Amino acid sequence: MTETYKDIAFQLTRSKRKTASIYIERDGSISVRVPKTLPQKKVETILENKRVWIYRGLAEWEDLNAARVKREYVNGEGFLYLGRTYRLKVVKRQSEPLKLKEGYFCLRLSNGTRPDESFKGFYAEKGLERIRERVAYYQRKIGVEPKDVQVKELFYRWASCSSKGRLNFHWKCMMAPLTIIDYIVVHELAHMKHPRHNSAFWNEVDKVMPEYHLRREWLKVNGAGMEL
Repeated sequence: MTETYKDIAFQLTRSKRKTASIYIERDGSISVRVPKTLPQKKVETILENKRVWIYRGLAEWEDLNAARVKREYVNGEGFLYLGRTYRLKVVKRQSEPLKLKEGYFCLRLSNGTRPDESFKGFYAEKGLERIRERVAYYQRKIGVEPKDVQVKELFYRWASCSSKGRLNFHWKCMMAPLTIIDYIVVHELAHMKHPRHNSAFWNEVDKVMPEYHLRREWLKVNGAGMEL
């Protein structure tokens, strides 16, 4: 449920966490996550103290999303896979709804099958195998062992790590170069040791990936273009 403080609309989430945090989500919405017992007045005080930071974050989000594209499912349209753009070729007959063949995404259009769902299915299937490989590689370096790894629709999050050690990755990750997928993987594995984005967490990421900040910045700048 959306709440409003003065001119700031936000989604408030209360949980067992010990501290309060504010996030500008990938869709431009504002999420406020606070401890269960924090009074509403304190929430408003936090928003007031962070007002300038929120305005800057929203302005930056608008700049980064100015290049957001809406792709059409027509011959010649470009679609991303592992950081490369492949042109679309619409076909009448094909054993699978979508194939990557001879440098083209070959899409079979048929009644009852949405083309975007064909792409989501393709990314999820390919992503499960690829991302599980990268998780297996990096978990040994970090010294953790996830309970499960899945690729699914996560809406406005690239990935998530549950308190029980289950890792979920957005199917959109498969649009990014492998170096960026590796950063997302390391990020979530580090959360298994350090749930919060504190100095201990970033030190853990830095041990495995010293140039992580460059990959994080790439994702920040280019993430808006990774859409169907």
